[in-house]
Parts: sequence; C-alpha cells; structure tokens
Amino acid sequence: MPSGDPEEHRQFREYFAARRDTVRRTAYMLCGDWHWADDLTQNAFMRLAVSWRKVNDRQALDAFVRTCLVRAYFADLRRVWRRRERSVAEPPDVAVPADSGSTDRAAFLAALRRLPPRQRAVLVCRYYQDLDVAATAQTLGCSEGTVRSQAARGLAKLRDLLAENGDLTTVEGTW
Repeated sequence: MPSGDPEEHRQFREYFAARRDTVRRTAYMLCGDWHWADDLTQNAFMRLAVSWRKVNDRQALDAFVRTCLVRAYFADLRRVWRRRERSVAEPPDVAVPADSGSTDRAAFLAALRRLPPRQRAVLVCRYYQDLDVAATAQTLGCSEGTVRSQAARGLAKLRDLLAENGDLTTVEGTW
C-alpha cells in the first residue's frame, strides 16, 4: 500500500476502483482464464501499490499497470506448475446456449488462446488496448520491429484458425 499518507491511500483506492475491471479484462484476454486473470490483476496492482510513490506522472499509471500485468503474465508462463495446470471455464459435459454474437466471441477467444503467448500479448496490446506500435514495444520490452512482425504473424494465424473452423469471416470487430 502507499505510505502512511491518507491522501495517497485515497488516490490509490480511487485508481484501483476505476481501473480494476479493465485490467482484469485485459488479463483475461492474455491468459484465457478468469481465475488466472484475477491473480495477474492482483499482482499488477500489488506492484503498483509498492511503487506508488515512485510513479511521478499520474498519467503514466495505466502504462505502468499494463507493463506490470504483461510481465506478470510472462513470468507465470515460465513457472513449471502453470504449464502443467490446465483449467477450463465450463465443465466439458455442460452445454451453454449461445446466440450468434456470443458464439463468434467464444470462437475468437478460443482461437486467440491458441496463439503463442508473445503474439497474443502483442495483439491484446495493439488491438484490445489500442496502443500504437511504440507503446506496445515499450510495454512488452521489445523492439518496434518485433511488435510489427508478431502482430502480422498473430493476425495471420488468428485468421487461419478462424477460417479453419469456419467460425468467423473477419477478425475485425471481435475485440
């Protein structure tokens, strides 16, 4: 938590309340599991709380939390127990009725989860978070060229996966 200053506590609580759901949705887009997304979100906000006094530019808080979130995601991917553990959102024997919009979204999210983690992270930053190439590169700690190539490969693979299942004709509008 921020230092003993009540004003800093209030500012942190307000920021957390305003951004928690957005950060959680972004985490879900990265990992595809709501429980893991909760863990990643908590990790990102804990890092922010520890560094609250060090972030001089309050306009940079979103970028700071986003970077913490992505780094926590990649760190979790390297953990052995995370690679072995596979959770599912629904029990496999339960059918979920869906309309065509939710079916398209589910197909899109399933295809997104099949992308390699780096490509998924680039696509989430670029198209879900609507970051430009430079901001995405800064968030992921890589070059702008890497962002461009990973985005191109990720979009091509996403289109192939969706076309292979006949799920969607276009990737646009599904974010």
